Order: sequence, then structure tokens, then C-alpha cells
Amino acid sequence: MHYINDKEYKCSVDITLDIFNDRWKMKIIWYLLEGNKRFKELHSAIPDVSQKTLTVKLKELEKKNIIHREVFPEVPPKVVYSLTPIGKQLESVLKEMYEWGINYVQEHGTTSEDHPQCTSVIREK
Repeated sequence: MHYINDKEYKCSVDITLDIFNDRWKMKIIWYLLEGNKRFKELHSAIPDVSQKTLTVKLKELEKKNIIHREVFPEVPPKVVYSLTPIGKQLESVLKEMYEWGINYVQEHGTTSEDHPQCTSVIREK
């Protein structure tokens, strides 16, 4: 058995699925692999997420220690999000998911000439 904050897990896969239980969190982490981002930059990178949902997902990831939120004492306030060391460990997992998705499309779908925005993370690394 595994225990986190008084919650019992029978399998470590359950822990992972409990943390990443929606489509937005992995996208947020994907774009933070490029480097630190402000809220507006993340929202621009993921335009199909509402501001409210992005705020909620950022708070959830911060609570799980996957991302770090730093507030700078300025007027207007400046907030920057970054990956924690445990969050950075997801890079290889996300790159494998990216490659798997490309392979799946090649076998079962088509790709347009304009590649998705998420390729920028792969190209820079």
C-alpha cells in the first residue's frame, strides 16, 4: 500500500492517475518544460482552456508540488509558474507520450502541414 495525505493507494499507477486526472494538467506541464511562464503566457499557449479552469488546475498542481508559483512584490503583481524538480521528472514521460501520439496518427490518421504548437518543446530540447 501507498499513502499520501491519508489517502490509500493500492498501486502507484493509481497515484499518477489521481494527480493527472484531466486533459489540462499535462498540457500545462508540457508548456512549462519550455521554461518559466506567467499566467497569460500559459493561457496563450493553451487557448482552449478557460481562465477559471487554468487557475484551478495551476492551484491543484501547486498543491501536489508539481509546479511552483512565485509572486514578486511588484505593482501590478507579477506571478511566475515553474516546474519543481519532481515536475521536471515528467519530461521523459511527456516526450514518450508525444512520440506515441505521432506514431498513432501515422498509423491511424493524417497530419496537416501546420504541425501542432506543442512541437516547440521537442525542438528546443
